[in-house]
Amino acid sequence: MLIDTHAHLDYPDFHPDRAEVIGRATDAGVTEIISIGTRIDSSTRAVELAENFPNIWATVGIHPCDVDNAPEDAIDHLRQLAQSSRVVAIGEIGLDYHHLPENPADVPANKELQATLFRQQLTLSVELGLNAVIHQRDSWDDTLAVLREFTGRVRGVFHCFGGTLEQAQEVIALGHLVSFTGIVTFKNARQVQATAQDIAIDQFMVETDCPYLAPAPDRGQRCEPAHTRRVAEYIATLRNTSLEEIAGRTTETARNFFRFQRP
Repeated sequence: MLIDTHAHLDYPDFHPDRAEVIGRATDAGVTEIISIGTRIDSSTRAVELAENFPNIWATVGIHPCDVDNAPEDAIDHLRQLAQSSRVVAIGEIGLDYHHLPENPADVPANKELQATLFRQQLTLSVELGLNAVIHQRDSWDDTLAVLREFTGRVRGVFHCFGGTLEQAQEVIALGHLVSFTGIVTFKNARQVQATAQDIAIDQFMVETDCPYLAPAPDRGQRCEPAHTRRVAEYIATLRNTSLEEIAGRTTETARNFFRFQRP
């Protein structure tokens, strides 16, 4: 039994065959999927999916790359969406300095807005008693600085983690977790492979970030939740253990972190 802790099932990539995609995940032993919100409309669709499929859960949030298009009352919208018992976290939220405005003059305001919405959504996490799904890209120090303001009040998972073991341990020391995607299977991904090999087994989860980041040998093709199994198999090989061990421990970690509630 595996849990894909980060999938974008609401994206148009899955419109033609979403039910079949979910079925293939079940056939591969991926028994539960968390559909991640990235905007108000995306979060709304994630909740709708979770309310219509018993093995899907949802998160709601504004991705840092979408802050410029977020409505002024975004937090109110998210708060309302999070009333659904199928919502298990706020996310994905964070800071992204890789995709900044092309005009350098617009960068400071964008970074400030990212930080404002990040803090507002973490505050919402505290208010609702939900953990957070963290997006961090080229913003390590600033992301940790914001999270330190919330230490002891909210936990996060750094999704699509690609850092060093030392960085993972820095995150863990603050009470957070990390999650690995199909990147771990890429031939040149030695840094994240070393991290996945040596990190404590109860400090990470597995995900796909589908439709992105299909694991080898399907790199570049559409990824889907069934590929969670391949991510787990590769990590098991790195750690010289069994798929059953990785599946069991990451599922336990995911259940404890997201605190699924059955209707």
